[in-house]
Amino acid sequence: MRFVNPEIAKKAFAELYPREVAELSIEYSGRLKSFGASVSYNKLKNSFHFKLNKKWRNVHEDIRIGLLQELICKVKKDKRRTFNMDLYNNFIKNIHIAIPKEKIEPKLKESFDRVNEKYFLGNVEMPNLVFGRSSTTTLGNYDFKTDTITISRIFEKREDLMDFIMYHEMLHKIHKFKPGLRTRYHSSKFRKVEKNFENYELVEKELKRFLRLKRIWNLGRI
Repeated sequence: MRFVNPEIAKKAFAELYPREVAELSIEYSGRLKSFGASVSYNKLKNSFHFKLNKKWRNVHEDIRIGLLQELICKVKKDKRRTFNMDLYNNFIKNIHIAIPKEKIEPKLKESFDRVNEKYFLGNVEMPNLVFGRSSTTTLGNYDFKTDTITISRIFEKREDLMDFIMYHEMLHKIHKFKPGLRTRYHSSKFRKVEKNFENYELVEKELKRFLRLKRIWNLGRI
């Protein structure tokens, strides 16, 4: 359903660009991920069509305005900040607290517990832990909006490499948030902390060898 409460979009845009005129519309959809959002932008018409996950309907208007402003600044490559954007960022930063932890793969929980105790003194709150498809390209992922770590199933029988990927994704959970939608997920600071993993260089070499063999094996099955 389009043009749902476009007044919010007008407020968001007017605060950023009070002298500009834009076409604005909002659509709430159940097809997006939990608290997901996107924007379609036509530069010639200066039109913005926002798609928000249905859960945003019940979120305070000021926070939604901040979300819309983040999306507007993203497509316009504008680095400005607003109070509403800070409200949105704080909301997203703490959203994981209310997310139920209902998806816990036992093997991944064992890996999480090992890594948590060894590197984080057990202080990292357990997220949802699930296996993804057997991918040799997407090895792991942390989705802060669903508080979920996903690990490729190819590591199901390799606990050493599973722990390595788990450590990487747990770092994303810990450092999950910086203001703005243009966050650099693998900053120089992140890479430096990542190398604290025991025998980092040796494990990284073994990971590359393992992936190379997996890809050769997969080619042989075609």
